[in-house]
Amino acid sequence: MLAARFRRAAYIEGDVLWQMVVAGRIDMAYPPSDEARRQLALRYQHGAMLARSFVDAGFVAVHADNIYGSDVTDYLAAVEGPKSLVVLRPSPDAVAQRERARGTDAYGGWLADGRPLIDAISQFDEWLSTSPAVGLWVDSSCLTPEQTVDQIVDRWRETAVEDDPRC
Repeated sequence: MLAARFRRAAYIEGDVLWQMVVAGRIDMAYPPSDEARRQLALRYQHGAMLARSFVDAGFVAVHADNIYGSDVTDYLAAVEGPKSLVVLRPSPDAVAQRERARGTDAYGGWLADGRPLIDAISQFDEWLSTSPAVGLWVDSSCLTPEQTVDQIVDRWRETAVEDDPRC
């Protein structure tokens, strides 16, 4: 929805990049294995490469993925040129409610040890709290997707990220 708001834009979906590994894929679980982390880093690397390619061709690249902690800094460093960052940070309760309504199994690997869904989602929220405080952060807990995109577009200037997000 966000990419559609620009004159020329491309949408890069992290889950699509993840699904490109059709043999030997190791899903993330808690705690993640070294191979799962390696494959996740590869997914981020390819997302950054695609984003850079689209931007070089004159498009806005909207890359949607779950990137946390120091991985955010590494990702932003891999994308050359001007960049923006939007972090959607709904509450763990809102994420759990949305996941139940979707009827999907996105957190299956995180629940293998019998933990409740909310505990698995809270782990992501903890990791998010270690991410650099750059770009635009939006609490989308009570927003529809359309309202979320409206807020991002209205506050676009706040999304800009300097070349070194640690500064």
